[in-house]
Amino acid sequence: MLSFIAAAQTDLPNTTPLEIGTIANPDENNNTSQGAALNIPSVIDLKPNANLRDSLTSIPVNMNLNNGLLQAGHDLKLDPKVGRSEKQGGSPERFGDQYLGDIKSNGKFVGIVCRDHEYVDGDRVKISLNGRIIDYNVMLTGSFKGVNVDLEKGFNRLDFEALNEGSSSPNTAQVNVYDDKGELIYSNKWLLSEGSIATLIITKE
Repeated sequence: MLSFIAAAQTDLPNTTPLEIGTIANPDENNNTSQGAALNIPSVIDLKPNANLRDSLTSIPVNMNLNNGLLQAGHDLKLDPKVGRSEKQGGSPERFGDQYLGDIKSNGKFVGIVCRDHEYVDGDRVKISLNGRIIDYNVMLTGSFKGVNVDLEKGFNRLDFEALNEGSSSPNTAQVNVYDDKGELIYSNKWLLSEGSIATLIITKE
């Protein structure tokens, strides 16, 4: 570019030539850090390094179940208003209270576990020992779940009350009892209508 100096009257200040340099263009890698553009780091290619760990054991937590197995009833849609199945056109047959028998155990406690041994349909039960509620609402799935129960000397009455009948009457379950050494000492099944109770007596001498 051409620059020139213009003469002016002596009472005016002298002018200074203005030089305009070249504008920095982005290079082949589209790097504009040398130019006038803002250098903004890319956030598209960043890969977050999530490392979830248990706060107590520092063991990595795997949020994805990768064993490929499906729990029985995994596709079950529960209706909290479901009661006896005849409301949905099923059988009106009534299953009353059931006595499961009696067993003896001199251990400090027993383990009580139960599961829905038939169609997993949302059956729920309440578990009580000697009139004291142990668990208010146990959802029966295809896997065993339950509680350990401390035994009192003498008779221990264990009640399983059917809270509903799921989507397929009646309320069905298999119950297993283990002693304090982990040995299976009892196994049975029940068929209950809503509100009915299955009772097991455990005697500790």
